[in-house]
Amino acid sequence: MEIFIPLLKAFLVGGALCAIGQVFIDYTSLTPARILVCYVVLGVILGGIGIYPMIIDFAGAGATVPLTGFGSLLAKGVKEAVAKDGLLGVLTGGFTASAAGIGAAVFFSLLGALIFKPKDKS
Repeated sequence: MEIFIPLLKAFLVGGALCAIGQVFIDYTSLTPARILVCYVVLGVILGGIGIYPMIIDFAGAGATVPLTGFGSLLAKGVKEAVAKDGLLGVLTGGFTASAAGIGAAVFFSLLGALIFKPKDKS
């Protein structure tokens, strides 16, 4: 039974983040792209002030997988790079911290484009 507690926490936090995004899509005039940007910026802000790492400790993948987790990762990378490299870290820290995820997204997008053929919508 103890193994289900972390899964439940991840499901509830990740599900809540997704549900909030869906409410914004359904009941506001915000486009999905603007909601995406808001989630990333919110993750950067909460990560920068130290709140989002506590959410990650509580929910694990339920907090790191959504877009707010990406924003938090960017903030963490910038903090570490600024501590190590000074002002130059502002420009390089976010890229260094998220390089593996961005690289995987590019690779799998290319792989999908090579495997699947687009069809006309008509």
